[in-house]
Amino acid sequence: MSVSLIVALAALGVVVGFVAGLLGVGGGLTIVPLLALLFSHSGFPASHVVHMAIATAAATIVFTSLSSATAHHAHQAVVWSVFRALLPGVVAGSLIGPQIAAHMPSLLLALVFSAVAAVAAVRLLRGPRPTTRHRDLPGSGGLMLAGSVIGTLASMVGAGGAFVAVPFMTWCNVDIRKAVATSAALGLPIAAASTLGFIVAGWNQSDLPRWSLGYVYLPALAPIVVASMAVAPLGAAAAHRWPVAVMRRLFAFLLLGIATYMLWRTVHAGA
Repeated sequence: MSVSLIVALAALGVVVGFVAGLLGVGGGLTIVPLLALLFSHSGFPASHVVHMAIATAAATIVFTSLSSATAHHAHQAVVWSVFRALLPGVVAGSLIGPQIAAHMPSLLLALVFSAVAAVAAVRLLRGPRPTTRHRDLPGSGGLMLAGSVIGTLASMVGAGGAFVAVPFMTWCNVDIRKAVATSAALGLPIAAASTLGFIVAGWNQSDLPRWSLGYVYLPALAPIVVASMAVAPLGAAAAHRWPVAVMRRLFAFLLLGIATYMLWRTVHAGA
């Protein structure tokens, strides 16, 4: 890769790292379209471009989430009891998600994803609403089921899961700072299982470019990881200084932007 391309990837890593620390997202939803564009211009096989972009994005989240979760843990914001309850379902779903994505029509996948992101954004913008009874997190069985949904959806699109996990936890009256921090910790097992799934899925593909590990393209991974891990603690520190209302709106607008992009991509692809 050229020096200018390495610098561009590192700059992307800086943005992704800060947003990951601030909002608990792994950044995969931002990285995927940019990597797909990069891989297309690099002449990679068209049939593998999206798979490689998602797989490489998932691999970056392994490192970004580790840095972000460590920073949030230092602020004592990660709810580890919820993390442990969600973990089995998250891992199972994250292994299954890549297999579903590989056999799912792109248009349907984009539409489903856009709908989930948009609904979650609207719920966050509306804020907590009065209820006749206090809404708590479900029991261990319910959290395991929720974890499987989070892991499956996140791994299908190369994300860290915050776009589902944070709205779910805030809907259950978890403080948004703790929801963001716990989601950042969940990003690690989601990304690790998803990356493993894409490595296995691409292992026997003979036409992948050099330095690919399954569908993961290692040369693009390194500069993003180094920059994002360095910056993620700064985003986490900002998350514990900014008002809760600001955090909710930021996350909601991020989700709306993602949903809009996916809808545009769906219409453009179907045109």
